[in-house]
Amino acid sequence: MYKTLLAVTLSLFLTSHRAFAQEVWPSPDWSVADDSSSTRWRDVQAYAFAARDDSHREGVRTDALVVVKKGRIVYEHYGAPTTANTPHLTWSISKSVLATVLGVAYGEGRFRLNDPVARFYPPMQAHPHVRLEDLLHWASGLNWQENYEYAPLHSSVVAMLYTRGRSDMAAFTAARPAAQTPGQRFLYSSGDSNLLAAALRTMLPPGHYASYPWEALFTPLGIESAVWEKDPSGTFVGSSYLYMNARDLARIGLLMLQNGRWQARQVVPQEWVAFNRKLFDKAVAEPGEANPGGHWWLNQPLPGGARPWPDVPADTFAALGHWGQALYVLPQEQIVVVRYADDRDGRFQHNELLKRVLAAQAEGQP
Repeated sequence: MYKTLLAVTLSLFLTSHRAFAQEVWPSPDWSVADDSSSTRWRDVQAYAFAARDDSHREGVRTDALVVVKKGRIVYEHYGAPTTANTPHLTWSISKSVLATVLGVAYGEGRFRLNDPVARFYPPMQAHPHVRLEDLLHWASGLNWQENYEYAPLHSSVVAMLYTRGRSDMAAFTAARPAAQTPGQRFLYSSGDSNLLAAALRTMLPPGHYASYPWEALFTPLGIESAVWEKDPSGTFVGSSYLYMNARDLARIGLLMLQNGRWQARQVVPQEWVAFNRKLFDKAVAEPGEANPGGHWWLNQPLPGGARPWPDVPADTFAALGHWGQALYVLPQEQIVVVRYADDRDGRFQHNELLKRVLAAQAEGQP
């Protein structure tokens, strides 16, 4: 019996070792496919890097587009002045990266999803029933207005980032009145994300907060370009102000593609990635937009609705940001896509770009 068990264990180890050995990881840098950015990507190039009228700041403007297939770059292009080494503002992709950092803390046993936020951030004692899980679903129930350009005088996010809330963004959010029962309604809120960033500080030993995203996530993945701004209170602006070059952001996409594993190390627990990818169905669908998971965005339909990106596999998920920033993960196709941009109107469509990417990579298959 012992010999049989030993033989089975050894067989599983060798199978796992061979599987890991066949995987391609960016160590230290990405492997680039021999036919990278070949002519089959012409339709992707034409859509992503179309000319636009800069005098009116209209149209689609892509600053960087990187496509990774099975661990190798198969397409890469930049629009000047952005280059492969340029740390680009990710805007709300920051939220999903923050969720990934929190995933490491979750794996270390530093919190549970049903913990009240007030346990880690005392100003939330005014809202004792809001849980960390509610914040991760953008469902705190706090009154919030996320509009930027369209209603700046009434915008909670503009006030938080730029005016009366900028000195302490989490405190500004915690002072908002309740509008709904926590956990019962999705309402997209950069404030919820900054409350999570503030809660993380108390989860950690004193003096560890400033370096934690690097120790927990960036350094293990080989990310060297990350810059994450803090507000004057010392809290990371988890909603908006992470900078990273496109190749480094693709590393986070590959981590998520592999269910939180980086080479042989489980950096983020699989159950956390499953939570990120589980649909929070208490939302109202918006045409062309993805639906919320656990601080990531999903190509899954809400009850009675349609899939947001109909030409893309249903298991696709993404981190999305203002003005067209995107990190897409397509598990079925083993593809990661990073797009940095400066879109100033509604012409760019996630489905259209990804449909062209899928067509191009299919054309290149033997």
